[in-house]
Amino acid sequence: MIKYIGTPQLETNRLILEKFELNDAQKVFDHWISDERVTDNRVSAAHTAVSQTVERVANIVSQYEKEDFCYWAVKLKGSGELNGEIDLYDFDETTGNCEVSYSLRYRWWNQGYGTEALRAVVEFGFRHMNLHKIAAAHNTDNPASGRIMNKAGMVQEGIVRDMIGNSKGQYKDCAIYGILQGEYFSKYFSKGSGYKG
Repeated sequence: MIKYIGTPQLETNRLILEKFELNDAQKVFDHWISDERVTDNRVSAAHTAVSQTVERVANIVSQYEKEDFCYWAVKLKGSGELNGEIDLYDFDETTGNCEVSYSLRYRWWNQGYGTEALRAVVEFGFRHMNLHKIAAAHNTDNPASGRIMNKAGMVQEGIVRDMIGNSKGQYKDCAIYGILQGEYFSKYFSKGSGYKG
């Protein structure tokens, strides 16, 4: 059974994952959601006006009162600089499965921040929410995201053709990844020594 506890603050070596605030909207717009290099890998198109982002962030903030809502702002420890987002969603009560997605500012790519954030959320999902499986997908033309998933312990399970489409009428194949709770604990906690990733 899934144990819902909302969106608690998570901490890694370099990052703080915490709830969004309404005044984050301008930074979300500036740092990633208006950048087509980032949004090309998302289902929704790049925002063209900050008002779109204000509405989106307000919608996220309004849902924090729900225990089954897990949506984090990804910030640099120390400076508090906001550079991404990550969430657990699509919870299935019958199987205990869910999905994870993330977006990072382009300037942050290829520096290990995505892996660090994903590992923290995967650990939270298994250790504190008792999830059975966490799945994720990435466009096949964005293999760097697959490397992030792999470094977080996920394994590729297949490819779904034309899984997503965009506002330009283009379709993209996606690689599907997943990790099971049992795999996670046997791989990273088998000797009680903590995360060894």
